[in-house]
Amino acid sequence: MKFTFVSNYINHHQQPFCDAMYEKLGEDFTFVATMPMEQERVDMGWDMGADELPYVKHLYEDPSCEQLIYDSDAVLLGWCEREDIAQRRLNSGKLTLRVSERLYRTGTYKAISPRGLIAKYKEHIRYRNRPVFMLCAGAYAAADFHLIHAYPGKLLKWGYFPPFIEYDTDEIDRRLSNPKCVQIIWVGRFIALKHPEYMIRLAARLKAEGENFHIHMVGDGEMFEEIRNRVRELVPDEVTMHGSLAPDEVRALMSECHIHISTSNHLEGWGAVVNEGMNSGCIEIACDRMGAVPYLIEDNRNGLVYPGEVYESMEQVVLRVFHNWHGYAHLGGKAYRTIRDEWNADIAADRLMGLMKALLGEIDDYELPKEGPLSPAPILHTDLTYASMNR
Repeated sequence: MKFTFVSNYINHHQQPFCDAMYEKLGEDFTFVATMPMEQERVDMGWDMGADELPYVKHLYEDPSCEQLIYDSDAVLLGWCEREDIAQRRLNSGKLTLRVSERLYRTGTYKAISPRGLIAKYKEHIRYRNRPVFMLCAGAYAAADFHLIHAYPGKLLKWGYFPPFIEYDTDEIDRRLSNPKCVQIIWVGRFIALKHPEYMIRLAARLKAEGENFHIHMVGDGEMFEEIRNRVRELVPDEVTMHGSLAPDEVRALMSECHIHISTSNHLEGWGAVVNEGMNSGCIEIACDRMGAVPYLIEDNRNGLVYPGEVYESMEQVVLRVFHNWHGYAHLGGKAYRTIRDEWNADIAADRLMGLMKALLGEIDDYELPKEGPLSPAPILHTDLTYASMNR
């Protein structure tokens, strides 16, 4: 089977999946990058030499990549920025998988725009009865495609698969059992949709409560100086601003912390930091509007979820953990096992190979998994709270 993954560029969130596919297919797997990585991402350490990997080719340097895309037995189309190439492949009638975050992050009212519907018809709707499947990278993507009647019966769970790091589960349990000072970590760009300001409010509240804690904030962005000034003014001893760190440095810091908090709003299509915090064995506390959260977290089983992008909701959850630490410490181990046993690149690659072989007629006995990557994607809406979705 010749399989090609087409996307804008490869990064540390995609590389583990690509490594797993290359291990299975060898030279029959290719990642085609359609554009160079933006310098901002390079400066953040996102490239990690990935363009030198043996399976990576560059469409913008090697025109023969176009023919490879058309000739492959199966193609996964990501964020390729080359709709002309995507459309030619989709019109070929060959097996094609697409991966997408949600279409209407800022509101489904755009779905009734005549111009928007024409564009979505050309890009998605007209392939509803062809061998084209949509891998939904985020829990709210399926609802958007369902709204425009695209990919009926072919909407499947997908996501991002950062590097999986193996830990001793007993060591995770020991780390979380009775910390003298609770280490909390927040990671992300300092921009409005990520709500870094929530962590300063939280630090002030925990300080007022007399809790023993420390908050680590990792990242950079337009709000960095504003947040740093508020830290200096309000909680200089309780919060450390680390700035940007390389991905491996972030993971090392996470593995020393007890709680990871993800505060992004509904504009966060996925949120790979959730995978990373769970893999690190942290007690994961996350906003229900992030695309990763309904797929990865079952509230009170392997993490904690707060509804509706509201600071007070997040604060209540954190205080609940502090006031009953031993009642929640086990969630870190549960989070780790979720990533180890279900949501990682090796499992995603195994499942994708099975699906493609079945669709290409190479195997007969195949059923979609019931949970995790490539299980049927439920229709979830962000106007429902996470709690109501899980009743």
